[in-house]
Amino acid sequence: MNENDSKPRRFWKAAAVGPHGEAGFTILLDGRPALTPRRARLALPTRALAQLVAHEWDDVGEYLELATMPLTRLAFTAIDRVSKAREAVADEVARYAAADALCYFADTPAKLVERQIERWGPMLDWAERDLGLTFERATGILHKPQPEATVARVRELALDLDDFALTGLTWATSLFGSAILAFAVLKGELDAVTAFDLSRLDERFQVEQWGEDAEAAERAKAMGEDAISVGKWLDAADAP
Repeated sequence: MNENDSKPRRFWKAAAVGPHGEAGFTILLDGRPALTPRRARLALPTRALAQLVAHEWDDVGEYLELATMPLTRLAFTAIDRVSKAREAVADEVARYAAADALCYFADTPAKLVERQIERWGPMLDWAERDLGLTFERATGILHKPQPEATVARVRELALDLDDFALTGLTWATSLFGSAILAFAVLKGELDAVTAFDLSRLDERFQVEQWGEDAEAAERAKAMGEDAISVGKWLDAADAP
């Protein structure tokens, strides 16, 4: 059996963006509205988001492979799942904030500690100044509870977003292990590649010291590509 036998064949010649009333912009396949797996219209709130998704559909080859269409999958998630579970999704972002990766500083070696202070410190300052989020810094890996007011504020900020921005924020938070970095990308304080680099500061330091095996390098490459995708999504979610 050919591995492509189970994949849907491309049945459209061209993907385009069309208006969809108050729902924003819909993806059209040969002029017909595309649907999500749960049979809702594939409609996005900004033209920029819709264009990104339409571009993925235009790039499909002979067979439809959703694994190669990260922004389409995000759109499906926003429409079919996040729209119906906003409270739970915001809770997930808040859980990451309660143990945010940027709050856990090493105690040794000195060079790593200096690098963390230099690069993570300004992000913690930004979160307090611009978002009203006060995080407690920890040394070592033992869990340090964050202020309840901070965690509650993160949840509130997440719920203030529409379904599409919330979906992107949640993916970024999981990818970076940090709600702080995810919000920094959402708010335009950082680009997603820089945020991803900050999230891997410890790992990069270890690679400098000991080198990197092929499997870890491949995994980091895939995560870096995800960071680029979520950066495009968050940028477009805030565009006209």
